[in-house]
Amino acid sequence: MEEREELIRKYFRLGLSNLEIRSMLAIYYRLLISERHLKRLMSHMNLFRRNNRTPLISVLNFIEEEIQGPGQLHGYRWTHHRCRRNGLSVSKKTVRLILSAIDPDGAEHRKRRRLVRRRYITRGPNIVWHIDGYDKLKPYGVAMHGCVDGFSRTVIWLNAFYTNNNPRVIAGYYFEAISMLEGCPRVVRGDRGTENAFICQMQRFLRRNGADAQDNCVFIYGTSASNQRNESFWSMLRKHFGQFWIDLFGSLQDEGCYSGDELDKHL
Repeated sequence: MEEREELIRKYFRLGLSNLEIRSMLAIYYRLLISERHLKRLMSHMNLFRRNNRTPLISVLNFIEEEIQGPGQLHGYRWTHHRCRRNGLSVSKKTVRLILSAIDPDGAEHRKRRRLVRRRYITRGPNIVWHIDGYDKLKPYGVAMHGCVDGFSRTVIWLNAFYTNNNPRVIAGYYFEAISMLEGCPRVVRGDRGTENAFICQMQRFLRRNGADAQDNCVFIYGTSASNQRNESFWSMLRKHFGQFWIDLFGSLQDEGCYSGDELDKHL
């Protein structure tokens, strides 16, 4: 009983609806409760969505701390999500008004850089995985590589290492993902870089008995610029996190505190 109440309290603080809370309890913990019983439990625990707001000063202090780091790049939706993840009960409207008040220049800047999306269609999850490297932080010794599911936009992996050109390293990311998920996608999409050579061979081997194996369509090559799912993800990553570190490392370089040699990169 105590475990059930703790789970309900946890999911309530994360901002989940009653239906979502019931689904989580049923799927992951085999706890089946009705909507009416859930409401009674929440009432007993004093969990009311309108009356359990976190004090405004606590929310303000949290947001002010967030915008001292990469949080200065976030919009009100992402900031609201961060508040929820840290146990703060607050509405999106309140977060938006706080950001507009304490960071008006940042709010105006984000408004001017609205993303225009192209249309993308795929049949379902794990049909196509998009893989690509991210080199914007590579001059500072951080080489990133990621994989995104084309249908759900789920990040299959996102890793930072000193290289994203070694095919053994990239193949290791792929192997860890398919081992954890206990299966491979129908198609992998990447560019013609040498780092994708081993993944291509592994994907073709694992899909050798598939109906599409004879058409050699289990690994699709294309340019990085037209890899829409990855480019969209990298844009979001830079907007919300990467630009902060690019500016920080760039300022160190301008001040003469970073030379770009191997020692500085490792540090």
